[in-house]
Parts: sequence; structure tokens; C-alpha cells
Amino acid sequence: MRYNIIGPVQDRFDEVLTDGALDFLVALDDQFAAHRVALLDTRRARRARFATGQLPDFRPETAHVRADPNWRVAEPAPGLVDRRVEITGPPERRMTINALNSGARVWMADFEDATAPTWDNIIGGQLSLIDARERRIDFTDERGKRYAIGEHPATVVVRPRGWHLVEKWIAIDGRPVPATFVDFGLYLYHCAGRERPYFYLPKLEDHREARLWNDIFVFAQQYLGLPRGTIRATVLIETITAAFEMEEILYELREHSAGLNAGRWDYIFSIIKNFGQWSDFVLPDRADVTMAVPFMRAYSELLVATCHRRGAHAIGGMAAFIPSRDPDVNAAAFQRVFADKRREAGDGFDGSWVAHPGLVAACLEAFDPVLGERSNQLDRRRDDVDVTVTDLLAVDKTPGRVTTAGLRANVEVALRYIDAWLGGTGAVALHNLMEDAATAEIARCQVWQWLHHRTPLAEGGCVTEQLVRSLLAEALAALVDGREAEERARAVAAAGVFERTALEEDLPMFFTTDAYARHMGPSA
Repeated sequence: MRYNIIGPVQDRFDEVLTDGALDFLVALDDQFAAHRVALLDTRRARRARFATGQLPDFRPETAHVRADPNWRVAEPAPGLVDRRVEITGPPERRMTINALNSGARVWMADFEDATAPTWDNIIGGQLSLIDARERRIDFTDERGKRYAIGEHPATVVVRPRGWHLVEKWIAIDGRPVPATFVDFGLYLYHCAGRERPYFYLPKLEDHREARLWNDIFVFAQQYLGLPRGTIRATVLIETITAAFEMEEILYELREHSAGLNAGRWDYIFSIIKNFGQWSDFVLPDRADVTMAVPFMRAYSELLVATCHRRGAHAIGGMAAFIPSRDPDVNAAAFQRVFADKRREAGDGFDGSWVAHPGLVAACLEAFDPVLGERSNQLDRRRDDVDVTVTDLLAVDKTPGRVTTAGLRANVEVALRYIDAWLGGTGAVALHNLMEDAATAEIARCQVWQWLHHRTPLAEGGCVTEQLVRSLLAEALAALVDGREAEERARAVAAAGVFERTALEEDLPMFFTTDAYARHMGPSA
């Protein structure tokens, strides 16, 4: 037996961690682990080139793929024809039921940015998906309210963790298994032959990473006896390098493709972490970086045009607002959400994301009048779109300012999110917004960027380490106030993660790798 389960096998975990499922993980590791490592090396080499001033461009060696008008992706699969509203969230039991019953057409069961990767969350999430498929999932909350799946649940699409992460509680030949293989492999193994397996693929950086995924799909389908093309995948375009290879990514996955998604928050994060050392790429307060600013507008319009040229769905970004008890706050927020979704529908997107069931109606209200009786807008080609390299990199044209309030908000959000993440919660409501790992990454990377450039503040002065540490101490004091000793220790640990990933000379690519390696235990 080449695999070793290091995490504790709790009640019913053996239903997920079967011999057959674990043998499948070993097979995936044997076939593809080395290729994954090579692609991560390619990522590092690319970032080193960016550090010397090289910028991304459309690849000349793949120009023939972009120029060929004849290829298209596979026809939309059952359950993925009409995607006008999709909801996202972690696969914990209550969220599973609420998302499936929300009225959204698709639920993205998120093992990545919305899930803190405790052992319990990862295996418990797989168990929730098994129970949902078998219609045996229910939940009774502390008030005695019972939740169960309704008659017309959303289509399940699973987002596994990215290539850069490992699952240290399962070892193969003494090595931690790539986290992607765990999330993808366990779900596919248990749903194969019972329901159609659909996935969202996160943080891809180029078409070669899409090719690896396609090879994995072909291998997995053959291993499990599934017809080729059964698996479908939507790729999140959430890195600046992937934005230059949208057509190539669709091409590599074309028989398994379900389209592209405009992953707006990770996209902003990608801009900062790749080019944050250059003054032309300094961004203003996070609230000012909307989809209407030039570089984000160019990216989203290119995505729609690319997808529809190839018969693929284009899915818009997430509305992160969380309804509150204040009707005035709700009214203003719903107006902004509706305007954002109406813009997406008008631009040709086939659907969009929300983070809370309370926003499903607002998304439908924006898309229904545009779609009418149609299930999507695949017939709308957007041949008017002409996006250049300059357009995609026009970060310096972003209006807005860096303010003390924006800096304080970034420090607080990053600290509070990391604290919750270490406590096992990956989707956190803060100030009426659903924060996940992507938005927390923006917060801590902006702090690093502004500190690195000693960015001037609108109120006078500039961002200094002394100022950031003062704001961190202020946020930490508020966080630990009234807490028990164990929770205070966790908050201090979160502050340590923030210091290492936002205040050091070099910017780490992800805070999650540091936090997972140092702090995340089986039941953290």
C-alpha cells in the first residue's frame, strides 16, 4: 500500500477514503505529479522574468490557434446550458443545502478560496457532496430549523484547490499528495456513473496548464470507464498571464470545455503579485478597482468575445455583498449589484456569480430581460471588441487614491480573514462583504505594494512600515478583545502570517502556503 492517511479517520470518513478512491489518487500522482512540478517551475521562471521588466504578450508560437476560425469547444453539457446565475460557497452541510436550493442554476462547491483546508473541511466537504447526490443530506441548526434539498437543485460544479497547494494529511510514497488531485480525484471517483462531473479550474497561468488538465481528464475517464468528453470544466481567467492565452486555453480543453469565468478578485491579486514591484502598476484603494476601470474592462470584454467566438460560455465575476439588517445598506448595495450584473448582461456574459442566496434575485433581474427566452448569449459574437496588449496592461490608467482608510481596511480584512482561516472558516462576512482567500490576498498584497513604493496617502504623508505596524497592532487589539486564550493565540498567529507575507522585502506568492505549512492541523 503506497498511500498513507495521516489525518484521523473520523466518523464516516471511510466512505470517502475507500481503497478504490485512494488507488485512483495514486494513479493520478504517478501519471501527473512530475508534470505539475515542472509547470510550477515554469511559473517561477516566468515571475523571475517579470522581475527584470519583461511583460506578458500574446504568444507568437500559438498565433495559428487564434487565427484558425474553424475550431469550437464542445456543445454545452446538460445542466450547463443556462448559467445565468451561479452561486459559490464552501461544501459544508448547511451551505450545500442553501446553495442547491437558492434558485441559482449552478452551485460552485468551492474547495479552494472559500474553504480553509482543515482535514475535517476537506473530507467533510466530500461527504457533503456524496450525501447531496444521494439526497440524504439534511441539517438542523441551533434554533431547530431543518434544512433539506428541494425539488430542483442547482447543478454542482466543484472547484479543486490550485496547483500550488498540497494535502499534507495524505501521503503517497512518503510525499504529500497535490491538493488538486485530492479534491478532483475523490469527487470524480465517487460521482462517476452517478452524475455528470463538472469542474471549475482555478489559477491557471497558461495553456500548458490547461493541456495538463485535459490529459488528466482523458486519463481519468479511461481509468473510470467514462466516455471521453463526460467531464466538463470552466476555467477561471484570474491571472494576468492567462488573459493573454484565453483562446489557447479553450483550444487545449475544447472537448471538455464549459467556458471561461472572469475571476475578478484573483485577477487583481495576480496583477499585484506579478508586477507590484513596478511603480506603473500601483493600484489605488481596493474599492476603487472596479470592473469599469480600463484594464479590467479590457479583460472582461476580451473574455466574452473570445468565448463566444468559440461557442463557449462567458461567466461574469462575483458579487460579494452580504445582505444586512439595515434596509438602507441593503438598498444601496443591491443597486450596485444590479448595475454590475446589468453591465455584464449587456456586455454579452451568459451568467454571473453571487456569494449569497439573497443576491440570486438581483442577478436574475439583470439577466432575464437580456436573455428573454434564450438560455445564453452564445450567438452574440462581440466582433466589435479589439483588445491590445496595452489595454490589458493599462493599470496606470486606474483612477482613485490610496487613503489611510483604505490601508486600515486592508490590514483589518487581511488579519481578520487569516484569523478565521486558521480557525477553519474560509468564507468570512466582514462589513457586509463575503471575503475569501482571493480578497484577503488583494488586501495583504496591496499593503506590501504601497509599503514597497512608500506610496503617498491622500491625506498627506506616505505608507511606512511604522504606520502599517501601528494599524496592525490596532486591528489585533480589537480582534483579541474579550477572547479566550486559545483564540487570542490564534489571532497572534494570524498577525504573524500577515507580517511574513505583507511586510517582508520579498512578496510571497500566497499567504495560504505559509499559513497551511505552519499552522493548519487535522482539526485546526
